[in-house]
Amino acid sequence: MQRIRPFLSTLALSALLAACGGGGDDGTPPSDTPPVATGTSCAALAGLQITAAQIGLPTQGASVTSATPVAATDAGNSRGDYCRVRGSILPVDPTAPAITFAVNLPEQWNHKAIHFGGGGFNGTLIDGTEPLRFGPAGKSAPLALGYATFGDDGGHQSSSITDGTFAANDEALANYGGQSLKKTHDVAMLLVKTRYGSAPEKAYFLGTSTGGRDALLHIQRWPADYDGVVANEPALNYSGTRLSNVAVGRALYANGGAGWVNLAKTLLVQKTVLSACDKLDGATDGIVSNVESCRRLNPQILATLRCAGGIDTGDTCLSDAQLTTIRTIESPLEFSGYTLAANTTRAGGYNILEGTLVAGPYTSRDLGTRPVPGNPASTADANVFVTGDQWAKYFVTRDAGFDTLTLDPVTGGAWATRIAAVSALTDALDPDLSPFLAHGGRLILLHGLADEVISNNSTIEYYGRVKSTVGDAATEQGIRFYTVPGMGHGTGVFIPSWDSLAALETWVEKGVAPETAIVTDSVAATAGRTRPLCRFPAWPKYKGSGSVDAASNYSCVQETADPLACPNLPASATTYKGGNLFGEELSVALDPATMGYTITIDASGQRAASTQRSGALLPRGNCVFASGENGADFTFGTGGLLQGGVAAPTGSTSIGLVAFQNTFQNGATPAVFNPVANIFDVTGVQYGADGVASAYAASSRVRNAGTFQHCQDPASGRFMTYDAACTSTAKGYVTYNATRNAFDVFTTSPTGGATTTGGTLSGSVVFGQVGATTVPLFLVRDPSGAHGLRLYAPQTPLAAGSADGHFALAASDGSKADAVVSGTSLTLGGNAGTLAYDAPVLGVAQSSGAAAGNFVFNAGVLGYLSTGTGAVYQLGIKN
Repeated sequence: MQRIRPFLSTLALSALLAACGGGGDDGTPPSDTPPVATGTSCAALAGLQITAAQIGLPTQGASVTSATPVAATDAGNSRGDYCRVRGSILPVDPTAPAITFAVNLPEQWNHKAIHFGGGGFNGTLIDGTEPLRFGPAGKSAPLALGYATFGDDGGHQSSSITDGTFAANDEALANYGGQSLKKTHDVAMLLVKTRYGSAPEKAYFLGTSTGGRDALLHIQRWPADYDGVVANEPALNYSGTRLSNVAVGRALYANGGAGWVNLAKTLLVQKTVLSACDKLDGATDGIVSNVESCRRLNPQILATLRCAGGIDTGDTCLSDAQLTTIRTIESPLEFSGYTLAANTTRAGGYNILEGTLVAGPYTSRDLGTRPVPGNPASTADANVFVTGDQWAKYFVTRDAGFDTLTLDPVTGGAWATRIAAVSALTDALDPDLSPFLAHGGRLILLHGLADEVISNNSTIEYYGRVKSTVGDAATEQGIRFYTVPGMGHGTGVFIPSWDSLAALETWVEKGVAPETAIVTDSVAATAGRTRPLCRFPAWPKYKGSGSVDAASNYSCVQETADPLACPNLPASATTYKGGNLFGEELSVALDPATMGYTITIDASGQRAASTQRSGALLPRGNCVFASGENGADFTFGTGGLLQGGVAAPTGSTSIGLVAFQNTFQNGATPAVFNPVANIFDVTGVQYGADGVASAYAASSRVRNAGTFQHCQDPASGRFMTYDAACTSTAKGYVTYNATRNAFDVFTTSPTGGATTTGGTLSGSVVFGQVGATTVPLFLVRDPSGAHGLRLYAPQTPLAAGSADGHFALAASDGSKADAVVSGTSLTLGGNAGTLAYDAPVLGVAQSSGAAAGNFVFNAGVLGYLSTGTGAVYQLGIKN
């Protein structure tokens, strides 16, 4: 065992530091600080010695090692004319590393200062020349705007921000835990006053991740130093984060790595979550915005992912041990027998079952490439375990050979007291921000709801504790907390850009508090789309129409409806009537009390009539239910619509179906078809006797006597404006079959007049009733073996916006997809198209682009014909 060094007690460390100057208990400089010269030139700052008494915490003083004038015209400089100052703050302990600091003093000073926080385990100098984190494209860096800026390296030097070896030294650990911030602040403020002859009129702190923790640490411990703070994705529960890292490592690597989740399985988890939760916010946009409703789907998602019997059978499912790992990542870590700083009893979990990405192209992190970790952990191991391992080895045990998998993060074991002491040094958990708020301090918090490194749930919990401590009024007056769906740790499917500095300044200096802002996505694949930046606990919900990429079409809401509740289910046992893409006429009986279903094949050319399939539907959310029909989902729409699938007669695929709770039934003598007679556009699919699918498009008329005529354009063989004199035609009539509650279809000679006798039985038709609207489904079962389905929609004007919504579709190749129609845009299975309405004829929408094709829409039912690659036909309903 490689022991590094014994611990210094907190009291011993305090006594040692107190012997070397510094301010009072609150960190303020002592009153006998000697005056400094003011209005000093840049070059004259070089070699400046700052005494320990001039710094509010114990040090051996500080020195400026260089002060260099930088001209706006210098190569590579876009920050304007400024004085670049570099120096070091000497430690009390001669074995501890110095603090390296950077201060930048612009020639055109705006009388303000900005302190930039660090990142990771620090070790790299934050030089203050960086642009605003998550700032708008094109915004100049704060230094170029006239701010005096500064930062430091956290009190040690390393080439890696995941190197924790520095923490083996007590003073280096204390510096990382926040003391370097105060020391650097005091030195920087002295240099500002020396250079300009006056202190800043306003001072701000900007930090992200560890830097966000830095920002909160500073205003908790030294509340008078800053007027305003932006803390992005703050690692405030720092020790809790590292303990959570250890817990995940133990789940991954215990029992020889039985719980390790490889890349393929991780991507499967992410895909399953997105499929279940993307549309809960009303828009299928690749972002899980309704996080809390999605959380209620955890049991269903985990059940979907589980391998049969819980035994690992490959990359298409997860074993019980692997599901335990997913639950460990998802769940908060509850401590037993000890607490962290500020009586904190837990660390927040990560939203891996609500859209957080830990693998794939939208994150740089993963769960490693091997089931057994190294000691120490390396880049081949889970990213979170690497940092947890470093923390356990150097912050806690001070043993470089320590086996981190033996550390129990729940109880702390023999290390519980030490963990609590480290937490007191490093964590920003004090909820009492009243001293900061009382002098007019303002705080902007921002955290992505898909953060894979720092738990957004810890930030949410801390915000709640602050509100409970300082009160609602003080919180409203001085704090704004924003959460961003889809945003990871500087990663994710949505990375917001907005001017947080301008928002903070306007609040501090003009008294105008920020409210709902508009943020622009900076992810390369989706750059430019916008969303409202909602104040927690609100989230952006799609209004149901307009572009899904425009913030104006979203509202910030707080609703977290039960995603498993479905208002479209019938109140009692009900039978739906319809057909499938094979032209099979069928009935679906549903008992909403048990969600048991029975599909009865009423007429078919592929299998015996009265064939039945039964099962139970399992809720997946948003009125979508999993079934036992070879992967088919059942979707219940408004107006008594049902979309789903039935297992094919042979093989392992399903056949898409649409059915209606209400249908037109005509048993009167003489038959009267006036309620359903109309001129229609027709889309559909027809399978030959060989099973090959081809698209079908036409116009059709159903007359009052029950006769019909199909017309196809003689050149294209597709849509045309209906003309009774059309040359490419088919004719026939329908008669009611009371036994099946449907209409038999008879085809007659295409050259003769309309007749209601004779002909060839070639299928059936179901006239669905959605409210007052008729939706005919013609089910083709030709004696030649040809079969298929045709959806009818009135050949009347179809305006942009009238078909807007989200649709669940089943395709002629057995696949399923989602579609979103929004004005003149169509998104289908991830492909985008631009829509032109009433093209090529009235009632038809024509799509160009990657989703090229045509669709008709009738009372919530959509039929889409592709003119590109993929399935030739897709049928579904709005949900």
